[in-house]
Amino acid sequence: MSQILKDRFGRIHDYLRISVTDRCNLRCVYCMPEEGMEFEPEERLLTFEEIAEVVRVLAGYGVRKLRLTGGEPLVRKNLEQLVRMLSAIDGIEDIALTTNAIHFASRAEKLREAGLTRINVSLDSLRADRFSLITRGGDLSRVLASLEAAHRVGLDPIKLNVVLMKGMNDDEIEDFLKLTLERSLHVRFIEYMPIGHDDDGWKTKYISLNTVLERCEHIGWQVEAMEQSVRGNGPSQNFRIAGAAGTFGLIHPVSDHFCETCNRLRLTADGNIKPCLYWSDEFNVRRYIGNDQALAELFFRALDVKPESHEMAKALLSEQQSHTPTSRRMSQIGG
Repeated sequence: MSQILKDRFGRIHDYLRISVTDRCNLRCVYCMPEEGMEFEPEERLLTFEEIAEVVRVLAGYGVRKLRLTGGEPLVRKNLEQLVRMLSAIDGIEDIALTTNAIHFASRAEKLREAGLTRINVSLDSLRADRFSLITRGGDLSRVLASLEAAHRVGLDPIKLNVVLMKGMNDDEIEDFLKLTLERSLHVRFIEYMPIGHDDDGWKTKYISLNTVLERCEHIGWQVEAMEQSVRGNGPSQNFRIAGAAGTFGLIHPVSDHFCETCNRLRLTADGNIKPCLYWSDEFNVRRYIGNDQALAELFFRALDVKPESHEMAKALLSEQQSHTPTSRRMSQIGG
């Protein structure tokens, strides 16, 4: 390995998030509108072979960890084949999946056999009616069955991603925390972000994650900050309720950004490198695939323009920002 993917602020990038589709079988209220979304035609998506070629080149520059995202990655046919191709690449040590888990239970074993190591499940309510409302039609029982399947096939850790929304699910904080008492789950509360919003409507749902720790104190739980992070690539501050089998984490990109430790790049389903989740800069890889040196140079060029911070806090305060925020929805980026 002659070079590593280091940006001008000294951040080393060993982690690539790969969106395999912008389509989803749900319509979560913070991710996409109920109707009117225009999706990329299949022929504009990177093929599995193209994705594997990009990863093979990046593995030579220190990328070791991958995450498959969407949209919902499991709506992409034969995803097991891609996992198998990626796990065979020399240097790749970890392949994770972020999913709404509606279709995961029936595919858990094959994905594990193909080389999947970890799973993050998006789950914003433990109440069936509310879950259906937030996802616009999702079936909570299928997600819970998928969590059991993930445990059964030996995926570890199993993380739950909870986007905390004021007046919508913030009264379930205690219910989610109780999941960690008896089971080795890692529940991660995530602040509502202004991704793909062209107005300030998102602010009405935003709530600081200090609320979670305040809730623990109110209940009387003793909370311990964890010195060691939960295995994975996440930027969460991690905690354990005293005596609990599992843990919980706080991901607060708005109120307390973690940009100084960012180690990730993103590859969208239509083949664009996004150096930062929030800003609009993109670099298309398609015409460079097959030319290893040119492809690597494109990634270094993307790192050269990666800003020091995403400045989401300025969006919350309606302050002037230094760059142009992305107009893409979260489902079009891959999160």
